Amino acid sequence: MKIYTKTGDKGETALYGGTRVSKACARVESYGTIDELNSFIGFAKTEIADEKVLNQLKKIQFDLFTLGSESATPTDKLTLATGKSRLTLMISDVEIEELENWMDEFEKELQPLQYFILPGGGKGATSLHICRTVCRRAERGLVFLNESEEVRPELIKYLNRLSDYLFVLARYVSHLNNEAEEFWNPNDRK
Repeated sequence: MKIYTKTGDKGETALYGGTRVSKACARVESYGTIDELNSFIGFAKTEIADEKVLNQLKKIQFDLFTLGSESATPTDKLTLATGKSRLTLMISDVEIEELENWMDEFEKELQPLQYFILPGGGKGATSLHICRTVCRRAERGLVFLNESEEVRPELIKYLNRLSDYLFVLARYVSHLNNEAEEFWNPNDRK
């Protein structure tokens, strides 16, 4: 089977369920940014050695595929005529709580925040800060999509929590690697 189909040569693509739309529509932008985030997380994994963190990031990548497939499916196409969901997996409060639990564990080992942190550190932490900002963009994309087409609230909530997780994880990876955090202290302009 060839990877190219030529069906998108005129700037359109098919959503899950068959509806053809412009590649510039909010839904395509949304799941495209989720895919971009997933790729950046894959890159960040190449800079991290901790097995527990790598397992969590692998699970997140799996969840992002799940979230991406749902965001690529118009709400009116989610349910089949039989009443069953078209998708075998969907993001739920379980995945959101998992992120919260992971953050709680990491924060036990971190110093409390007093100032904003400048994105940086070693390669692993810096990569995670980039993931966090791409995640925020993906979240904004879903919120924008939700203004014109319904999006299940769990999807937006998951990305909101994931960006928090990526921030905490960047701090944790810096901690693991004994890398000093740089702070934005408005009282200290050195």
